[in-house]
Amino acid sequence: MKSISGVLYWPTTYTDSHSDLENIKSLDEDQACDYVIIGGGESGSLCAYFLSQTGAKVILLDKRKKLVQGSTSANTGLLQYSNDKTLNSFINSYGKEKAVRHYQLCVEAIKGLEEMSKTFDINPDFIKRKSLYFASNLDGKKMIDLEYKALIENGFNVERYTKSQIEEKFNFSKEAALFTGDDAEVNPYKCAHGLLLYAKKRGVKLFSDTEVIRIIGTDEGVKLFTKNKHTIRANKVIFAGGYESLEVKSEKNAVLTSTFAIATQPLIEKNNAWYENCLIWETARPYLYLRTTVDGRIIVGGLDEPTIIPEKRESMLFHKKEVLIKNLIELFPIYKDAKPEFYWTGTFGGTHSGLPMIRQYDEYPNCFFLMAYGGNGTVYSYILAKILKDLVTVGSHPDASIYMDY
Repeated sequence: MKSISGVLYWPTTYTDSHSDLENIKSLDEDQACDYVIIGGGESGSLCAYFLSQTGAKVILLDKRKKLVQGSTSANTGLLQYSNDKTLNSFINSYGKEKAVRHYQLCVEAIKGLEEMSKTFDINPDFIKRKSLYFASNLDGKKMIDLEYKALIENGFNVERYTKSQIEEKFNFSKEAALFTGDDAEVNPYKCAHGLLLYAKKRGVKLFSDTEVIRIIGTDEGVKLFTKNKHTIRANKVIFAGGYESLEVKSEKNAVLTSTFAIATQPLIEKNNAWYENCLIWETARPYLYLRTTVDGRIIVGGLDEPTIIPEKRESMLFHKKEVLIKNLIELFPIYKDAKPEFYWTGTFGGTHSGLPMIRQYDEYPNCFFLMAYGGNGTVYSYILAKILKDLVTVGSHPDASIYMDY
């Protein structure tokens, strides 16, 4: 699967040429370990981070020549506890207890990522932010009202902004909005490298350019065969390859589309591009979203399309980047000189249920599939990786059923 294409921004912000990840090589001999992680992006690196703290023998594999070259390098790095599916909708679908716990786990994940980032040898540009979630139309205003009630009744950090408050703080006009706390932004590329460096220093073995071509699972464990003709024996395997895990096992709950994003040239000379440099998104679907970067750029994303054919989405990219710039300028005319210095497109995954997934399949004994699909991919990856650490080491976790039993 060709998951991303275009002119990517995040890889320009960090090079591993002076780090311990520079000389990661392919598997060159047979191995045995407790746990194998397949995938060297954010999901896999989070699993490696957590499992490195257990004292177990852990191996992480990635089929690409370098780690962190998949969809993580196209992730826009918004960390929000609010989801593509609102808390009100989750309550209607799953009941209050499960819905509220899912949202609480998202809040806890962002706090956990903040503490985690302090342990890295590199700065992942983690910055605490608030989010403005505005009504795109009158139907969106009704959604805002319902969501505010659900969030405030269940103890989440949220304010409701009126039209006049929005106009005062942002210089554009919308009928209503939610202003949520406890959110953040991060450089996902640097974050994944920080996680891997942490795990490597604690004994996790990392291998790039190592593709798994066959898996034999039994009740006792798993044997993996690689393209470079070596084997690994493990007690358990975690598939954390993002959307590429669907090449191993299709999942009827997964929905793949394509999304688009840009990063402008450095534009911001003052401390704030807009009120508190908050994250911005809207009620429309597909939605537009915006954030700033530490070097003064503005990232704008959205305009999702129901295709995963690389050639088709690539043919749309040049038009989409101009539409994203137009949307930015319509919202903030002050940035009339904005240009898309970086622009990219990639596969985006969601679920019919609205929840990310941990899956096990009968044909893959002792294997777990981490599928952090949805607009909160980094947040979901943290939640699922933390749960999986307990599932593979002790066999249970109190929140596992939220993401497994549906």
